[in-house]
Amino acid sequence: MKVALGQFAVAPDWETNQRQCLDLIAQAKAGGAELLLLPEGILAQDINNPELLPQTAQPLDGPFMEGLRAASQGIAVAGCVNVPDGHGRFYNTQFVLRDGAFIAQYRKLHLYDAFSMKESQRTSPGLELPPVVQIGDMKVGLMTCYDVRFPELARHLALAGAEAILLPAAWVRGPMKERHWEIMAVARALENTCYVVAVGECGARNCGASMVVDPLGVIALALGEAPALGFATLDRERIAHARRVLPVLQNRRFADPALADR
Repeated sequence: MKVALGQFAVAPDWETNQRQCLDLIAQAKAGGAELLLLPEGILAQDINNPELLPQTAQPLDGPFMEGLRAASQGIAVAGCVNVPDGHGRFYNTQFVLRDGAFIAQYRKLHLYDAFSMKESQRTSPGLELPPVVQIGDMKVGLMTCYDVRFPELARHLALAGAEAILLPAAWVRGPMKERHWEIMAVARALENTCYVVAVGECGARNCGASMVVDPLGVIALALGEAPALGFATLDRERIAHARRVLPVLQNRRFADPALADR
């Protein structure tokens, strides 16, 4: 499956961001991609105005997503938007569109209350595990940004059949933070012998650094800190090879009933 990674800087107004997304969708289609992954928080962003996030949140049937739905004919499109929770806050919601319809949704479970930031001040946490969805010939699981620091979530997706994990993010720059991003994306791929497709926002605060990691931990595509569109091919034979030579999903012992009472 050919995938496109659309890394861009999110503007404060949703109309500008919608135009950017539509342009990336058109380019991804022209490049022959079956799937385009966009970053986290693509509806609106302003690091000087944190209240912008709840103020600009839109339902999934709002004008921002309606534009993306109309453009998703012939391609799957995934990313994250802020969706009102009905109580003055919002859910950080990952979506997957294909042919004008939603085929998956996921409300971010792990909120970024770390490194002097507190996402939970304005965001409501999800209460359900992310789904695994079929895109082309591949089963794909969903995670969002800070989720990557919780290996049990990626393992759940792998055991549910995921051959690739989509990871939209808005990864904040900082000492060693870009290194953390790379290490954990590689680790989640390697320990589950699956692809990780990770796309980061690249605005004033965030590092970009989008990448595709293969099932043996090889970084097959790496973007820098500027807006970019990259392409990579996810190969099911590579997954099968990795799972033959490194059968960690079969060798794990925590599913062994013999250990249950110890």
